Amino acid sequence: MIKGINRFSFVLIMTFLLLLLSCKSRVIYTNSMAMAQETWKLIDVSDFKVLITDTVNSNNVFFTIRNGSSYPFRNIFLFVTTTSPDGKKITDTLQYNLADEKGKWFGKGFGDIHELNLPYKSNVFFPLKGTYEFKIQHGMRVENLKGVYDFGLRIEKIRK
Repeated sequence: MIKGINRFSFVLIMTFLLLLLSCKSRVIYTNSMAMAQETWKLIDVSDFKVLITDTVNSNNVFFTIRNGSSYPFRNIFLFVTTTSPDGKKITDTLQYNLADEKGKWFGKGFGDIHELNLPYKSNVFFPLKGTYEFKIQHGMRVENLKGVYDFGLRIEKIRK
């Protein structure tokens, strides 16, 4: 009986290790910027510098926002400027809904903290090796956007 349990345990451990080793992380970059006093000021530009070495595989780019219930809006506007290693810039103006019409926050969280992944670009590849810079500024009509704990950037390689 003990030998049967040992074999079962061995097979279970080996299966777990095989799964663990075969699951390479898809995340190639993740970072966030904390907001002082849970307020995203208009002058506070979230600046992320990402070293890209893979110019073949496609990626998904997300923003992550963590906000509190004191955030006064259901949505957020963002100004995003991406600079490639050769100095070329692209600027996008984006709008995301953070809550539904009744004020229920999207994403995950409990209590006062809510976290939401905001898709920015999907199935994109970076044509040049080097450092890409992402500068993100809120585009709301208030100078001090209260209720924002932090804002982040996440880039994941698409599995094939």
